[in-house]
Parts: sequence; structure tokens; C-alpha cells
Amino acid sequence: MTTTPVVPAVPRGLAGVVVTDTALGDVRGREGFYHYRQFSAIELAETRSFEDVWYLMFHGELPDRAAAAGFTARTAKLRALPAEVREALPAIARAGAVSGPLAGLRTALSLLGAAGGYRPVYDLDAGSRRADALAACAAVPTILTALQRLGEGLEPIEPREDLPYAANYLYMLTGTEAEPERVRAVEQYLISTVDHGFNASTFTARVVASTGADVAACLVAAVGALSGPLHGGAPSRALDTLDAIGTPDRIDGWIREQVLSGRRIMGFGHPVYRTEDPRSRMLKSIAQGFGGPLADFAVEVEQQVEAILAELKPGRELHTNVEFYAGVVMELCGLPRTMFTPTFCAARVIGWSANILEQAEDSKIIRPAARYIGTPPPQPVPAP
Repeated sequence: MTTTPVVPAVPRGLAGVVVTDTALGDVRGREGFYHYRQFSAIELAETRSFEDVWYLMFHGELPDRAAAAGFTARTAKLRALPAEVREALPAIARAGAVSGPLAGLRTALSLLGAAGGYRPVYDLDAGSRRADALAACAAVPTILTALQRLGEGLEPIEPREDLPYAANYLYMLTGTEAEPERVRAVEQYLISTVDHGFNASTFTARVVASTGADVAACLVAAVGALSGPLHGGAPSRALDTLDAIGTPDRIDGWIREQVLSGRRIMGFGHPVYRTEDPRSRMLKSIAQGFGGPLADFAVEVEQQVEAILAELKPGRELHTNVEFYAGVVMELCGLPRTMFTPTFCAARVIGWSANILEQAEDSKIIRPAARYIGTPPPQPVPAP
């Protein structure tokens, strides 16, 4: 007689379940702190360049001046797309006219992997895996901005090798060089969103990497996870909340109605943080540095929302998350709302890739179990 093995119970959604070891970073939600490698992510965003953090995630250390210059030059040369991908972008943009650049990125990344001859990470050495990951990461901003412009009826703008990552991203989006303060604001946002623990898209990337699939396949899966509104769609929705409120005199009534109706207020609350989101704190400071009606209104909404939530939901710690002020900063920097989540993706592709490279060092496939709760088998098959 065979017995069914006992499957241990785990929380829904694997919340809090440790599935692997990582040297890439962690989120300490009760402290309001997260880090890349051994460094505070926020301190990195405040003091280093995007390329420095990219180097850190891939190589495990911050570069010196010579290494930083070499890495920046190397990755800048990888921004141009293969002809096969470039020629397909207009059709991808037309097909994704409603869904936007993020949906198109899935298709373009698959084509990039095929055109670039990406091979399964299982069959590659560490250097070849890193080369594929570098090429994919460098291409993502070019793809996203090209799809956005094509969707607007404009021609894509070729990347420039003389501009840093963030400056080149804004240049490809608009066709003009952005002011230094806007470039730096976007760069700080990008750095702050490179990685953030074992979120849904990062875990998805690692699951696919554990099968030995190629880098492009892993990234396509991660983008698919990010596209869900419960994961990556909140920056523009948080800004839509400010639009819906409209004026300061409407804040109290609007928020109370949302809370009492059980509806979620976009931009508030986080599944990990039980205190203020450190990314939100940094982005709030950036927004206040720009000043103006939008930044002032966002701060006033934040203060009243937290006061109302404290009154109506006592004992619960609900603060702004990264999406709330991210939307404000990107709006102030001139990015269209359709590019808010793609811009997040242009940063997170670095963290995904670092996790893919780390997972590729482990030959064990991620293969969890499920508990069957359907009708007890075997049942007789009914006659047709």
C-alpha cells in the first residue's frame, strides 16, 4: 500500500517562506531599510551613479574610477539594437497600441534573445551569462523608448554612447537632452528601484533561470509578472488618485469615502514595510526640491491620508510607498504616464539579471508542490 507524502503547509502566496540564499540584498521591512549587497540602497541612490550600482549588482563590489569608466563605456556600446529587432519594432508597437511599451517589451526581448543567439544559462560559463545579461539590460531602455515614440507616431531616436544611462534614456524618449536636475532625479529613482528582495517578478525570473533557460526567456517571464497591476502598475495610478481628488478641500471627503467603501488607496501601504518606505522618503525629498503645486499637493494629501487612516484604521501602519512620490517625480521630470511602469522596468531589469546570474550558479530546479483539494480520485470515467 502506497501512502501520499505529507506536504507541509505554507502561507498563501509563500509569504515569508525562505526559498534560497542570496548575496544580492534584502529588505528589512520593520526597520524601513533595504540594501544592495552590503550597502544601503538609498545611500547609493544619493551618492553614486546608476552604472556604479549596476556594476555592484553584477560584480559584487563598487568600481573604482577606472573600472567605472570602462564599464560605462562598455555598456553604452550595447545600447544599439540588432537590425532584426529594430525592424520589427513598428509592428510590435502597432500590435500593442492599447497595451503599451511594457507589453511590447515581452515580444522584443524574445526577438532580442533569438537575434543575439542567447543560449541556455545552463550551457554557459559565468562570463558568457554576464555578457548576455549586460546586452539585454543595455537594450531594454532603447526598446521601451522606441516603442513609446512609435506609439505616438514618432520615429525612434538612436541611443548615444556619450550620455550616461539615465540621460540617454530621457534623450531617447524626448529627442532633447534633459536638464541635469531632471536627469539626476530620474537616475536616483532608477537606482532606488534596481532591486527589492524576492518580489513576484524577481522570483519569477529565478524560477525560469533555475530551469537553465536563456537570459531573454528569464527576463520575458519577469516582465510578464511585472505587468500585473498588483505588482508594477501603481505609479500612474497613484498620480491618478491626486487627479481624482483635485483640490485640497476635497481630500478629507474623498479619502474617507474610499476607506469606508473598502477600496484601496493607490500609493499607500506595502506588503513588507511596517514603517515609512525609505524609497518614498527619498523621492518625497526630490519632489520637494522641485517644488510647485503638484509637489505641495502630494505632501498635503499624504499628511491627511495618514491622519484619516490612523483614525479609521487604528493600529495599522499605512504610509506612502514608492509609487506615490515616484509618480510625482516622473511627472515633474516630464515623463508621460504610459512610461511610468516601463521606467521602473528599465531599472529593475538590472536586479532581475543579477538574480538570474546568481540563480544560474545553482543547478537545482525550483519545483514546489501543490496540495490537491479536488474530488478524491480515482473516480470512474463516465461512459460517453
